[in-house]
Amino acid sequence: MLDRDGFRPNVGIVLLNARNQVFWGKRLRTHSWQFPQGGIKHGESPEQAMYRELHEEIGLLPEHVQIIARTRDWLRYEVPERYIRKDARGHYRGQKQIWFLLRMLGRDSDMNLRASDHPEFDAWRWNDYWVPLEFVIEFKRGVYEMALTELARYVPRASPYNRYLRSGMRGPRPAGERDGHDPPDAGFGPAADAAGSDPAEGR
Repeated sequence: MLDRDGFRPNVGIVLLNARNQVFWGKRLRTHSWQFPQGGIKHGESPEQAMYRELHEEIGLLPEHVQIIARTRDWLRYEVPERYIRKDARGHYRGQKQIWFLLRMLGRDSDMNLRASDHPEFDAWRWNDYWVPLEFVIEFKRGVYEMALTELARYVPRASPYNRYLRSGMRGPRPAGERDGHDPPDAGFGPAADAAGSDPAEGR
C-alpha cells in the first residue's frame, strides 16, 4: 500500500527498559541490528499496526508496554534505487513512518522472537538510547535521528551521555545481551543493514 508520492505507511518502535535503554533486534540470519518496525495494513491505525508488529516481532502484548509518546507527523526516508526490487522501481520511493516510544512494563522473559511463523529477529539486546548513527545504514540515519530527537523529550533524564556516540567514546558492552556471540559493532554496519525492512528492500 503506497501513497500517491510512493511512500509506504509504516510504524517504528522505540522500546525503553527501566534504565532507559532501547531494544535492538538482530535480523534473522544476518548481522544487522535495528528497531522493530513494519508496514501498516489497509484499515489499520498506526497504533493498531504498532501493537501487531510488537507481538509479531518480539512477542509482547499490549499489557507488557505503556505508550509514552509518538511522533506528531510522518517521518520519511527514500530508499536508493539499488535497494529496491526491480518490480517496484518507478513507483516505490521509500517509507513514511510514525514512531512510538514505549515503556516496557513486562519482564525480559516476556520477549518471544518466535511469536509468529515468520520471525524477524534471532537475537536481541538493550542498547543506550542515543544509538551510534554511524552504525545505521546511511539512508535511514536521518529518520532515526529525527525520531530519537523528537521522542527524547519524553525520556526521563538519567546520566549526561554525549548524544550521538562516536568511535572511541562508546561505553561498555550493553547490559541485557541476548545473542551470546555479538561481534563488536559488526551488526550495525551499512553493508549488514542493506536488506532494510520493507517489501521493496526485501524486509
